[in-house]
Amino acid sequence: MTRRIEFGRFAAENRKRRGEGKPETFDFLGFTHICSTNRHGGFMIRRQTIRQRLNRKLQELKEDLRRRMHCPIREVGSWLRTVLNGYFNYFAVPTNTRAMWTFRHRLARHWRHVLRRRSVASQARRCSLPTVLETELKGSLTALT
Repeated sequence: MTRRIEFGRFAAENRKRRGEGKPETFDFLGFTHICSTNRHGGFMIRRQTIRQRLNRKLQELKEDLRRRMHCPIREVGSWLRTVLNGYFNYFAVPTNTRAMWTFRHRLARHWRHVLRRRSVASQARRCSLPTVLETELKGSLTALT
């Protein structure tokens, strides 16, 4: 069902004058679009990844990592690098940095968990895990810095 909402440059002023709250948001093409202001007080559309989509994708990747638990680390690392680069290529818009960082951080945490569950020998490699994560996901790290 299509519904008209008040959104745009003057929506916040008009709603404030009428005593209503903030302008409504809407979801489109994987982003939640929000009326906002920039540092100088001008109008800006803020786009954030839809939370449900982010969580659903992370859940799918978590299951894929479990299936790839015993594959070589380099193979899984290169696969994860392509996944992250694809995600960043689509969702890298100016106001979505926090969601991109969250995605990368949680994906690295899932991979770290899978690596630790590989065997008892992995307990000895705990000190090298940050090095593995940094080297394998290196291409994706530069996108956020």
